[in-house]
Amino acid sequence: MRIISSLSEFKKFRDSLFGNIGLIPTMGALHDGHLSLVNQSHQNCNHTIVSIFVNPKQFAPNEDFDSYPRNLNIDQSALESLGVDVLFLPDNQIIYPNNFSTYVEENMLAKGLESLSRPHFFKGVLTIVLKLFNIINPQSVFFGKKDYQQFRLVEKMVGDLNLDIKVVGGETIREEGGLAMSSRNAAFSESEIQDLGIIYKTLKMAKD
Repeated sequence: MRIISSLSEFKKFRDSLFGNIGLIPTMGALHDGHLSLVNQSHQNCNHTIVSIFVNPKQFAPNEDFDSYPRNLNIDQSALESLGVDVLFLPDNQIIYPNNFSTYVEENMLAKGLESLSRPHFFKGVLTIVLKLFNIINPQSVFFGKKDYQQFRLVEKMVGDLNLDIKVVGGETIREEGGLAMSSRNAAFSESEIQDLGIIYKTLKMAKD
């Protein structure tokens, strides 16, 4: 597995590839949900690229940017064991150069739900995702359906902007007790993770 951080090195590598490319954009602290997307890419694409970038534009000033889990060595080992072709690690200067002021917003599906409490969130997500699409030029991208509003927004952006990219959704992978796997689950104890499974169990009961 190659680890690439510079645009020039990535462009040179990208020009050497033949066949289709699958991209899994992440903020790191990878779990089995992310790794299931890697496996989907392997099944459908000739090459698999994973990006890790903790995107500051997805965090409000009072949120957990500084304490967001960062486990790069563990992430790297997991991706290497799965045969990922490239781990792309852009720095902040590549993604948000000095005087950066161009953002992507969607104004229909982005209303309500998560945006009620995090109005900044989807603008940050769509901006970084579009930048990664432009840098990496994938044919397929893989997003977990755990963040379903985010998944639908990426689909909408790809359609609205006529991007020639297939957006593939991965089913939610859960902890043994039912809680959806998430990088932020690292903030909980094992007993809390088990207790929080009541959310999924209650939703299933309501559906039934």
